[in-house]
Amino acid sequence: MFEKSKEKGSVWLTLKRSSLKSKLQKRKLSAAGESIEYRCLIRATDAKKTISTSVGAKDHQRFQASYATILKAHMTALKKRERKDRKKSTEADKKESTSSTTTKPKKL
Repeated sequence: MFEKSKEKGSVWLTLKRSSLKSKLQKRKLSAAGESIEYRCLIRATDAKKTISTSVGAKDHQRFQASYATILKAHMTALKKRERKDRKKSTEADKKESTSSTTTKPKKL
């Protein structure tokens, strides 16, 4: 999906906590005192195609690491933001504030 949308388009990714069980099954497990194992449901879409997967708690760290690697590899299409030089802007602000205080006439 990232390769297809490199020139134009977006990829949307959603993460959701899920137990992959119905409400009835959850109620039965909680009534029996058993713990419910939650998983992470992941969906990715590019407005034309949707893919989804489920990741367990044990594999979550490994999935996040591989997803971060993919994001870093495909962020080359982003434009860099133009920033002002912070030192120059703070020095200019200081000069303006000192010059405005010295030019004010004193009240008698």
